[in-house]
Amino acid sequence: MTASPEFHSTLIGKFIRRTAVSLSFVGLLLFGAAGTLNWPEAWLYLALASVISFGAGLWMARNDPALLSERLRSPFQREQKPWDKAVMAVMLALWIGWLILMGLDQRYHWSNVPTAFKAIGLALIALGSYLVMLTLKANSYAAPVVKIQMGRGHAVATTGPYAYVRHPMYAGTLLFIAGVPLLLGSWWGLAAAPAVVLIIAVRAVFEERTLEAELDGYADYAAHVRYRFVPYLW
Repeated sequence: MTASPEFHSTLIGKFIRRTAVSLSFVGLLLFGAAGTLNWPEAWLYLALASVISFGAGLWMARNDPALLSERLRSPFQREQKPWDKAVMAVMLALWIGWLILMGLDQRYHWSNVPTAFKAIGLALIALGSYLVMLTLKANSYAAPVVKIQMGRGHAVATTGPYAYVRHPMYAGTLLFIAGVPLLLGSWWGLAAAPAVVLIIAVRAVFEERTLEAELDGYADYAAHVRYRFVPYLW
């Protein structure tokens, strides 16, 4: 997609506003639940999330503005599958509750996570984000909702991380989900993480049914690439 200067400028502005609001909301949940701003790990997490979010967004704006435009759309869309709207609502509720839980953990000092584990959490966040970035580079149709993008010539992605797993963005998200509570020092957040992972796994299964039924070539791809998230596991 060749974007006009006006479209590109508008897209960048929308991206900056959306990202700033999203990061501010996350900070509000974490620090509000914690009852303090004196939480260095949360500030580090927000700084890292800012670098990752703005870096990925600016890369898309330059290299794949159509993808950025698609990813900036609402998580609830008219073309979206009804089941995906329900799953998305549950996923967002779980995500918000998860952040609040980790903030409460900080407030009431329920956990005592060693510094070494926090460093591991930081590494997992970085690794998961890198995998998501590779996914965005390999798949220009990586929309935030489940739908077939016929108007954009939707095709099956098979290169990059898609050569190894069918849902590399979800795989990267799993690493991210494991890393965040470790970095933030919350064993309770880590214990609750499987609930978020489960809803992502459910979504992946239903998403595949849609893609196999409606996207040419996906069934053959799924037969060739056997694993969804983790090679040799699932």
